[in-house]
Amino acid sequence: MSDKGTLYICPTPIGNLEDITLRVLRVLREADLIAAEDTRRTLRLMNHYDIKAPLTSYYEHNRKKKGQHLLKLLGEGKRIALVSDAGTPGVSDPGHELIRDCIGLGIPVVSLPGPTAVMTALVASGLPTDRFFFQGFLPKAPGKRKDLLEELKYQQGTIVLYASPHGLAGLLEDCRGVLGDRRAVIARELTKRYEEYIRGTLDGLLDWAKKSKIKGEFVLMLEGASGPGEERNTPWEHMDIREHLNWNMEKGLSKKEAIAETARQRKVPKRLVYAESIEKK
Repeated sequence: MSDKGTLYICPTPIGNLEDITLRVLRVLREADLIAAEDTRRTLRLMNHYDIKAPLTSYYEHNRKKKGQHLLKLLGEGKRIALVSDAGTPGVSDPGHELIRDCIGLGIPVVSLPGPTAVMTALVASGLPTDRFFFQGFLPKAPGKRKDLLEELKYQQGTIVLYASPHGLAGLLEDCRGVLGDRRAVIARELTKRYEEYIRGTLDGLLDWAKKSKIKGEFVLMLEGASGPGEERNTPWEHMDIREHLNWNMEKGLSKKEAIAETARQRKVPKRLVYAESIEKK
């Protein structure tokens, strides 16, 4: 039997403190040490559930030095609970490095199920869930961000991104410029009092972002490309404009959204599609 300790990956609430499993609560209470990305936020959770285990920080800027310390403790047989800022550790945070190092050293890693913003937002977005691509945060530098969006342009599954409030409008503008005006959904303040989903197309969401007071944390979900190269071998390839417009509306788009999407896909002016929509009446 191994005399090494165990690293427990412990998902914590992304907003509502009730969203935590009984198993995670037990592991946190029994841990020799809780390693948290944000000790202040984790301390509030611990106080709420009367958890008394020792607490230490493990975040982006101390991950190398603190990671070595945690590995040493694990090697001595300690049980360590890894906690992120919110949600599941290892998703868009430095936790994955500690997990990787534990696996390399043969230290047991136990992953507990629980909350994650990716799935919470995706299943309520209304966009396809049978295939999706999680990218997380895009680079802040516009050039690098656009390069990565170019790589995602023909991704056929729903694209899931994380976004901070101060950079949301710029991100939407770059997405619109590179990907075109496709269907998109913003989820904000998930599980909190002011939880909200803003659904539409990138044009509409960009307009909303420019006019609104942006607060909270965001998950941005984008409709995937319709096929390899997006415009090749498409279901509407042999449709006329009216049929194509109707096809987009049957996918759940409003008339306005369908006009914009049909124009984008056919690479024709919106006014041409609008004229056909009036004719259709």
